[in-house]
Amino acid sequence: MEEETTEVTIVAQDSLSLITKAEIDVQISTAKAFPRSIKMFLDKAMSIATISEEVAASCNYAVPRGGKAITGPSIRLAEIVCSAYGNIRSGARVIANDGKTITAQGICHDLETNNCVTVEVKRKITDKNGRTFSEDMQVVTGNAACAIALRNAVFKVIPAALINDIYEQTKEVAKGKAETLPARRKKAVDFFIQNGVNEKQICEVLDVKKIDDIDLDKLSILRAMVSTVKNGEGTVKEMFEKEIESLKSKVLNDEQ
Repeated sequence: MEEETTEVTIVAQDSLSLITKAEIDVQISTAKAFPRSIKMFLDKAMSIATISEEVAASCNYAVPRGGKAITGPSIRLAEIVCSAYGNIRSGARVIANDGKTITAQGICHDLETNNCVTVEVKRKITDKNGRTFSEDMQVVTGNAACAIALRNAVFKVIPAALINDIYEQTKEVAKGKAETLPARRKKAVDFFIQNGVNEKQICEVLDVKKIDDIDLDKLSILRAMVSTVKNGEGTVKEMFEKEIESLKSKVLNDEQ
């Protein structure tokens, strides 16, 4: 009986570079031959981003900082506009882990204009006591860093003037109607309660006295915070831990 042999082909780094270059050259040639239509891009991106309240809400992120919420377009909106824009290459990966921080790199390349932007994002992988996260949490943190790096790269290549109107429309759609406020408010609050956050912490972050004081505007921030967690751009612990520490420092300063 003859023994089977398996041939293993090792591709040199130079060969991989040539293959990648050839692929990009073909993509650039195709992009030049079939240029995008800005009108079609705007229509397609707007229709996808505002197709439902859930989709619109996922296009927004919110992170509490010092009693206020930092809001903006999320990775989900970046994915939508990137897909609708066309003739574009994008991606993200973790490029470094020194045991204290993870560095992710996001890249976005407009094949028509040959405008390429690379963005790096660092995220801590140690807690407030200096202990390193578990391997699973490092993976989660790495994914979050990649999402942020990709989002930032895409929004540096696709002009903000084209995205702003879409983003503003998603915020309006995500608010919904006043008559559905109690049900949607309860759903958003329950999401954080199930993840170990109490109502007092939620009220402190939104700067309200009680849950019933959360109106449509505050609810849009809260739902954006939910989207931030679901999109992998942040964690519940990280989001509220920073806010709690900030509030403790503020109270301590007031007492002093």
